[in-house]
Amino acid sequence: WVGLAIMLALMIDAVVDPVIGHLSDHLHARWGRRHPFMYASTLPVAIVYWLLWNPPAHMAPAALLVFFLLVSVIVRLAISTYEIPSASLVPELTQHYDERTSLISYRYFFGWWGGLGMTVLAYAVFLQPDALHPVGVLNPEGYRHYGIVAAVVMLLAMLASAIGTHRFIPNLRQPAAKPFGFRGIFRELGETLSNRSFLALFSAGVFASMAAGLQAALQIYINTYFWELSSSQISVLVLISFASAVMAFVAAPILSRRFGKKCAAIGVSLAGVAIGPLPILLRLLHLFPANASTKLMPTLLVFNLVTTMLVIMSGILSSSMSADIVEDSELSTGRRSEGVFVAANEFVQKAVSGIGIFASTLLLAFIGFPSDAQPGAVDPLVVRKLGLVYAPALIVLYLVAIGFLATYSISRERHLSNLEKLTEKAGT
Repeated sequence: WVGLAIMLALMIDAVVDPVIGHLSDHLHARWGRRHPFMYASTLPVAIVYWLLWNPPAHMAPAALLVFFLLVSVIVRLAISTYEIPSASLVPELTQHYDERTSLISYRYFFGWWGGLGMTVLAYAVFLQPDALHPVGVLNPEGYRHYGIVAAVVMLLAMLASAIGTHRFIPNLRQPAAKPFGFRGIFRELGETLSNRSFLALFSAGVFASMAAGLQAALQIYINTYFWELSSSQISVLVLISFASAVMAFVAAPILSRRFGKKCAAIGVSLAGVAIGPLPILLRLLHLFPANASTKLMPTLLVFNLVTTMLVIMSGILSSSMSADIVEDSELSTGRRSEGVFVAANEFVQKAVSGIGIFASTLLLAFIGFPSDAQPGAVDPLVVRKLGLVYAPALIVLYLVAIGFLATYSISRERHLSNLEKLTEKAGT
């Protein structure tokens, strides 16, 4: 039921995203197209995100499920109202092929450090065992405290980003005035989807997002029951990812300049597919340190360091590739639609990752994973089934995504040609 509610919340949000993107592209305001949305969403995001983790006490299960679904939808919509205009700023701030990768590297760096910081706090501070809850991740009080701190962090981060980019407003594009209409939204989406390079990234995103949703939902089961890690050990495992973010921040722009975005993204993604699931596959073949071994944590730390670095680099390069589609589309449509492009990407990520999350709950039911399971007390055959399904599923989904990524066609040379043609059009 929880998996279904999350999927519905994501899919409702995904359907509304194109409307937000369209409005962001065509808004006429004193503070430009993007910043009114960014400022307006900060306080609602913080309030509703806190409420998500602090539901009213003594609710019946059915009422709690409805509450969870409604608040989840509102949280997602509020975040989208900020995230879509914010991400749409990237192609506007610079048209330079390599500068876009560097700018997105900063965005990913701070995003990952913020997310990792909250994850470490959750496991190391909030989700600790007590007398009533011997397994830390099952301690409900910890989630309530997490919700308060996370809401404050999100509020401050969003305000810092909006205020920090406010001075660029006079230099950003202003659209031609046009009436709002749902027909216009879907017509623009149709024109967007007709761009072959966007279609390549869109299709790749379908399978990558499905894999990401599956991975996000099952990672806590893998860490807690497959590897039998404690909350403190999981926090250490997450802690090493701070170094991964730094390494990706440095390496992604270098690879982009050296090999181009497409080749670099494909190479990094293939390396991630080869290395990421390897610990689970080796364990299934009895070639990995046992859970009681002192070698387990150091080995997992190394794998996590490299895998997370590759995941972040892949995200940076793919996002930078998406930014270059703006000018490619502008040549054929005569319109810059940064918000629509971002919204379309958000649509597939949310809708499909929601399916991945729901699929993970079906997978757990299929293999007979028990409720209220205690680490070390689950049938070893069930734990083995978890690994047997989890790792191959990720490999197949990511390989299909890479196949679509290979059909992307905007190189450095084509991007420069697009800019020259647009300059010529503007001159005439």
